[in-house]
Parts: sequence; structure tokens; C-alpha cells
Amino acid sequence: MSTQQATQYDVIVVGSGITGGWAAKEFCEKGFNTLVIERGRHLDHPSPEYNDMKTPWQLENRGLATELYDEEGRYRMLKAKKKTLKTDSIQFFVDDKEAPYSYPDDRPFMWTRGHQLGGRSLTWGRQVLRWGAKDFEANAKDGHGVPWPISYDDLKPWYDHVETFIGVAGNKDGLDVLPDGVFQKPWQMSCAEQSIAKKMAEKYTDRHLIIGRSANLTEPSAEQRTLGRIACQARSYCARGCTLGAYFSSLSATLPAAKATGKLTIVTDAIASHVNYDEKTGKASGIMVVDANTLEQRSYRARVVFLCASALGTVQILLNSKSKTFPNGIANSSGVVGRYIMDHFTGAVGMGEVPGFDDQYSYGRRPIATYIPNFRHEKTGNVNFTRGYGYQTTAGARPSSGNTAKREGIGAKVKAEANQPKPWHFKAFMYGEMLPYYDNQASLHPTKKDKWGIPLLHIDAQVRDNERHMISQAAKDIKEILEVGGCTKIKIIETPKDQHITVGNRTHEMGGACMGADPKTSVLNKWAQAHDVDNLFVTDGACMSSCATQNPSLTYMAITARAADYATKLMNQGIL
Repeated sequence: MSTQQATQYDVIVVGSGITGGWAAKEFCEKGFNTLVIERGRHLDHPSPEYNDMKTPWQLENRGLATELYDEEGRYRMLKAKKKTLKTDSIQFFVDDKEAPYSYPDDRPFMWTRGHQLGGRSLTWGRQVLRWGAKDFEANAKDGHGVPWPISYDDLKPWYDHVETFIGVAGNKDGLDVLPDGVFQKPWQMSCAEQSIAKKMAEKYTDRHLIIGRSANLTEPSAEQRTLGRIACQARSYCARGCTLGAYFSSLSATLPAAKATGKLTIVTDAIASHVNYDEKTGKASGIMVVDANTLEQRSYRARVVFLCASALGTVQILLNSKSKTFPNGIANSSGVVGRYIMDHFTGAVGMGEVPGFDDQYSYGRRPIATYIPNFRHEKTGNVNFTRGYGYQTTAGARPSSGNTAKREGIGAKVKAEANQPKPWHFKAFMYGEMLPYYDNQASLHPTKKDKWGIPLLHIDAQVRDNERHMISQAAKDIKEILEVGGCTKIKIIETPKDQHITVGNRTHEMGGACMGADPKTSVLNKWAQAHDVDNLFVTDGACMSSCATQNPSLTYMAITARAADYATKLMNQGIL
């Protein structure tokens, strides 16, 4: 491999996904020359790779997975996510055979990745939920993990800042456990969902069914329209890429905003190998990359480095950044880099019929589901676990005919069935909070490397007794909720206690470079700034000290914007 001369920037941002795009926007708008390094290919917005405007017959194999994906080693973990393996969106997901990682044979880990400009912001679920005060207090209160060095009040103005720019459709629900934000017009619950929500409100004071909060525009602001974004058309083709820019992504929003300043440089097909460290200054001097196609090495220099490569991608870079001062990886004097790997998990699913609405049906494809927030922050009643869970729920889009193209049928029988009333069905998936376990770890493989010469990441994480107990109670709780909601023909599916639960399956992996006040037990301070290296920041999922129960992306964005604001002040003062 050859090495090219380094190029100097004010800021280097590694990763172009949800957090990388935000870091780029914040620094560029404050006047700093910013380089974004993306390991994947270049994409424009809108991209020819988007399939949201194609009809089923224009898609390869009508959008269904082909025999190509049956090859040994290809998409080995994503095959468990059958909805992901479709030709309408598979181009936005990484093939494990091309970019392998490892895990223990008896504890597989699902690492979903998107190696292209925009990263997983092209395929995320768009559920944007604030964390509440109790979520940031939990570690200190029950002694699990590293206490958070920030509170909800620290992030509140940055939640406001982020929501205003990205556009969030949501309802003001007035719940302390799920604070309200800056919202556009909410999506509406279906008649069945409204009925269940009303009956729950009559029975409970702590359990609420609400409409999800979605990063899909319903009332675009002038700023959003200037970026070319328009209101969501409720087609629910989001994972295909959105030509309309109706849902928030780096490609449709933050990167164009950064580019408009004239301060942005983007380099794609550049795999960040490690952070360069200057022993004399005690600072990060920049990033070394490997060209994804030529394997050529080159470095880039900057005053400040932001790692936004996804939780596990960032951990891999940190651990591989070895030097005389940091033989076990940069900013790792605590030995905590790679520790406390977390994800949400499920293991209890409830479903039932909702009687009384047979003559009504839904119209359009609402891009967000409904939600039951965590009501088990406190250890009340006869429970044998710590923390809690929420439920992702829906009762929309019932079939309007007896045939949904998922089974055979044609002719008069299908036409006759189409005129018959059909019951609504309500379904709820538990989303549990996994405790931050020190032994849930990501490390560099001792012998195996990828084709770019970088050690593979080895991920060893599992749920434990606390999470198993949580699943049992969640199954009981959702059964009760369905009964209170008036559902019939209730069915509960609970994962057996001896069955493996794949961590990473919810695509909310967090931890590995946690925030904390004590440099001996944490990697980052309250500004997501490395304790050991003051011009190095980590603001993706790696910085999280716990995982709560809410979808985390909104919190990542708020932490990123806050950290970038802090870093720019230090840069303006000449400290960085």
C-alpha cells in the first residue's frame, strides 16, 4: 500500500449517516471547513438507486429476494429479517460476505449496516421519541452501567433544535416519560386504535396508546421546502429511498444544508482505518483511510475529529487506533472502549381482533405505527427485573379483500370475498431496555482481517436473566392491555427461556464508548468529548451509557448538535 500526503481541514467527520450529517451541517454553518469521510459509495439525492417511484413489475423479481441471496455467507444475519431482503431496498444494506465480522457460534449478533453516502438514514424506521428525565437517571439510581453525565434538561434545547430542522409529525401527549417536542401535524390513529386508546385511558393512569412520532413531513416549513423537501404522500415506500425528501435523511436534509455553505468536502469509498495520534501534542491529528477500491492509504488532517461511523463502526476505529500512549486503542485509558454493548430486544408479541369496525377500512399507508411508552420505570408490584419496556403497535391497513396477494386466489371467489366485512387486528411488539453489561463487548479479532487489512470486529453480547424476566412480564402485560382494549381472539407469543435472542435484531445497537463523569470508568465526558484526547468526539450510538426503551436516533442527533456547538466554541477560543 502507498501513502499520500495529508490534506488539512478544520473538522473531519467520519460517517455520513444520521449523526455524521448533523455534525457536518453544524460545523459548516458555523464557518468551518469540514470533511466528511464515507466508507461507502457516492449517492446523490434523489438517486437513481431509489426505487420508490417504481411499480412492482419494474423491480427485480417483483421486489422479492432472489436465489442470489441464498449463496453461502451472503447476508447471513439479515436473512432473519425477511422484510429487509427485498430487491427494492437491498442495495442499501451491507452483504456480510463483502464486509464480514465475527461473533461466538452460540451467540450470533445481527449487525445491520449501510455503506453508502447517507448510511442508514436511508432505511431507518423514522420513529423519533425523546428520552425522559428518568431515562437519564436510571444508571445512577439502580447502579447498572456508568451514570449519565447529562440530564434531560441538558438535551431539551437540542431536541428542539433538531426537531425543528428535520420535521416531526407528532401529537402533544403530555407524558413525562415521553416529553412533547416541536411537532408538525400528527398522523391519525385508525378507528380500531382510537377505540383501544380510549378504553386504556378509562382503565389506566400509567399506560397510554399514542400515535408514533415520525420524521415524515406533514406541514413542511419554509426551510424544509427550500431544501426541496415536500409533504409525505403516505405511500410507505420509505426504505426504497425517498425522491420527495419527505422523510428526513442525511441525503435530503443535513448534507444539502452543509453543502450550501460552501464549506463541505465529501470523500466516499474511503474506509477509516484509524485515528492518527500526535504524541507531542496529545491530540488527534487526523484520520488514516484505505481506498475501498485501490487499497491505497492516505491521511487527512484536522483540528477536530468527530467519529459518527455508527456505534460498532466507531468502536472498531477506536480500538484499531493504537499508539505508544494508547496501546489498546485511542482514548482507552479506562479500558472501557468496546464495553457495555446494548440493543433493544423483543420476546413478547401480542395480537387480537378488534370487534365493531368491520364496515370501516384504512386509506393510504401511514408511515408510522402507534406506541405504548414504558410504564415500568419504577419497580412496582411483584416484578423481578430492573428497567422496563414499551410496545410498538399497530391496527391499521386491514385487508380490503379476502386476497392480499400472499395466497392463491382468482375469479369469482375473490370478488365475493372482497365484499365481505373483515375484522381489524391489533398487534404489539415489546421493545425492552437491555441493561448495560460490562461483559457485553466488541473487540478486534486477534487473527482475522478484512480485505482492506483492518482487523474484523468480534461482537459478544447477550441478554441475561433480567431481560428474560422482563419478557415474561411483558407477555402478561400486553395480554391484559389487549383485554382492556376490548380485543378478542387474543394470542400471545413469548420467546421460550432457552431460545437464543439475537442482540442487534432491533438495529438499535448502542454503547462501546460511553459517556460518564469519571475518566477511569468512561470514555467520553458530558460533551461527548474523549476524556483522554480533547479534540476527539464520539456522537453516534457508541456514546450511549444506557439504551432506555425509545428509538434512539433523535437522542443521537441532539447529542451531536450539542457537542458540535461546544466544539465550535472551543475552536473559536483557540483551545482546539
